[in-house]
Amino acid sequence: MTSKLEALRALSVVVADTGDMDSIKAFKPTDSTTNPTLILKAAQLPAYAHLVEEAVAWGAKRGASAGLVTDRLAVNFGAELTRIVPGRVSTEVDADLSFDTAATIAKARAIIADYASRGIGREHILIKIAATWEGAQAAAVLQREGVDCNLTLIFSLAQAIACADAKAFLISPFVGRILDWHVKAGGGPYDSESDPGVVSVGQIYAYYKTYGIDTVVMGASFRNTAEIAALAGCDRLTISPQLLAELAKDEGALPRRLDPKSPGVAPARINLDEKLYRWLINEDAMATEKLAEGIRQFAKDLASLRAMVSKRVAEAA
Repeated sequence: MTSKLEALRALSVVVADTGDMDSIKAFKPTDSTTNPTLILKAAQLPAYAHLVEEAVAWGAKRGASAGLVTDRLAVNFGAELTRIVPGRVSTEVDADLSFDTAATIAKARAIIADYASRGIGREHILIKIAATWEGAQAAAVLQREGVDCNLTLIFSLAQAIACADAKAFLISPFVGRILDWHVKAGGGPYDSESDPGVVSVGQIYAYYKTYGIDTVVMGASFRNTAEIAALAGCDRLTISPQLLAELAKDEGALPRRLDPKSPGVAPARINLDEKLYRWLINEDAMATEKLAEGIRQFAKDLASLRAMVSKRVAEAA
């Protein structure tokens, strides 16, 4: 009998949400996505010491800042991932640039240039940017330049619409973190149908498909395989190694739940400008809190990564 992972592959593009090469080799996803948290964890594993050592040696030789060395390290991981997955690898712009459009654009261009210097074309890379208003405006510029973007930390339809208006290649709406907020707020109990994160992704999917928006919807941040099954048929799903393993071991049918031909009832189309975006986010306590929290956590892990490489560079100098 077919595993649920194989059944899922027939309905959605499966993406690995990890920096662990061994897991990616084992589950053979089409794409891979990383973030500062995942790279921080992977960088401390002996199997990837050579990627850290290369970045440290590069930084020590040039007297480079910790920021440039962590950029180098992120691209080191990304370059390795492009040799494993046939599709795209997402590399994230620094979280502490989430409210700076110009700096986000500059950082994205530098990342693409580093990949290009290694013979890796932009068609293999997605630049990952937090879905703030400033992030969406940066994505609009980058997309016009032919640099495809993955807008992440999406918790609301307003964010998804801003990204669609920017013609972002892909968005990553978070499922599990939305559920976490509602459970903490006293909501539930929830099943896979009523799970607020699943409902949110379904609403975004319906909006995009109803109005002919080409931006790819990639569900992310899953807490269990039931959430994944409830979104089978979503354009893409980025899944942790633990949940990929559970799906691979589980056998049985996995019916399509999202269908572009019958996407469900979509909200009325919204003409979004900056004022309306900020108001809609302000009115959504969950989206406001989870977006801010996500940026803070990525920035904290990025700072830890910078501190680690700074120490290593100082020792190597």
